[in-house]
Amino acid sequence: MRVRTSLLAAFGAATLLATPAAALGAFQPEPPRAERDQDRAYDKARNGNAMPLPLLEQRVVPRMRGFQYLGPEMRGNVYRLKFVRDGRLVWVDVDPRTGRVVGTSNR
Repeated sequence: MRVRTSLLAAFGAATLLATPAAALGAFQPEPPRAERDQDRAYDKARNGNAMPLPLLEQRVVPRMRGFQYLGPEMRGNVYRLKFVRDGRLVWVDVDPRTGRVVGTSNR
């Protein structure tokens, strides 16, 4: 009985010691900073290569009367602002340097 208890205790201790190492092996770091949309957009605005998003939204959202604004995303070198009305999605592409609408699409 004493040997069995000792073996169980040793096994339990080995399991506890191995758990942090296994957890570290499964850790997936975040993608590099430049790969995340919000970080790319922030970097462009900080470097003077883009207008701040709130300013772009102030220019575009009022023009979309009757639509609900769902939010932005970065698509390459343009901001894509997403709107919906009556189940219809509309994307408005905006040049982040000038604030000019460069295209729209819907479905």
